[in-house]
Amino acid sequence: MRHISWSGKTFDLFNYLALTLLMLVTLYPFWYVLVSSLSDPLWVTAQRGLIWWPEGFHLEAYKSVFKNPVIKSGYVNTLVIVLAGTALNLVLTSLAAYALSRPNLMLKNAITFYIVFTMFFSGGLIPFYIVVSELGMIDSLWALIIPNAMSTFNFIIMRTSFQAIPVSMEESARLDGAHDWTILLRIVLPLSLPVVAVMILFYGVAHWNSWFSAAIFLRSRELYPLQLVLREILINNNTEQMMSGISANNRAMVGETIKYATIIVATGPILLLYPFLQRYFVKGVMIGAIKE
Repeated sequence: MRHISWSGKTFDLFNYLALTLLMLVTLYPFWYVLVSSLSDPLWVTAQRGLIWWPEGFHLEAYKSVFKNPVIKSGYVNTLVIVLAGTALNLVLTSLAAYALSRPNLMLKNAITFYIVFTMFFSGGLIPFYIVVSELGMIDSLWALIIPNAMSTFNFIIMRTSFQAIPVSMEESARLDGAHDWTILLRIVLPLSLPVVAVMILFYGVAHWNSWFSAAIFLRSRELYPLQLVLREILINNNTEQMMSGISANNRAMVGETIKYATIIVATGPILLLYPFLQRYFVKGVMIGAIKE
């Protein structure tokens, strides 16, 4: 059994305490929102301190949220954007990473530099808007998918991961008659599943949380993604559509719990997805970041 000195034990104890404190500070805001969304609106409005447990168990705020047709359409639009966008992201990132990870590709370094250059310099918001407008994607969900088809940062992670796969495996496959599509689909991607999981998480979370592009390019409210609906409710205090049947005297109090419930509805699904991909997270990022 390995002996740990007193200084090592003290250091470990300090780390555990610091990480526990950091975890509590990180989790409490979400816990506060969850408890407030389930509590009595009058009790929530009267609170002026920390809240640890719900007062009663009330689901009226969630019922009001799901009565809002904009919330329902926002969910559908967000799912379309996440699924279609993430699929396109994975296809393009995998193809680019595979091609630029091959040692015999002509102008590989020049093409890689051209892609990485976009991480540091861009044309700006106005040229970006003009390009999207000229492509006819204004007021369309394609404006939220096509312009964000590949992330340079994610491309670098995936390309570095592909470079870590031994060249001898590719050479053996080619001797057996395999072509690039076979090598990519049957050798490279199966060996890079942790990185693929990380890409799904990165791209999926980015699409789910995105609202700025929607605020710029979308005009029709029925096309709003969930995060833009959430922003409208929280910043513009637009909860009137969800309080039908509630007396005028109680609307201010109920409006607060509706805001909390909307936050939970908008963030809950992506938080539930994370535990299934978390085991790949550290491994995937480290594989894609160490060897260059």
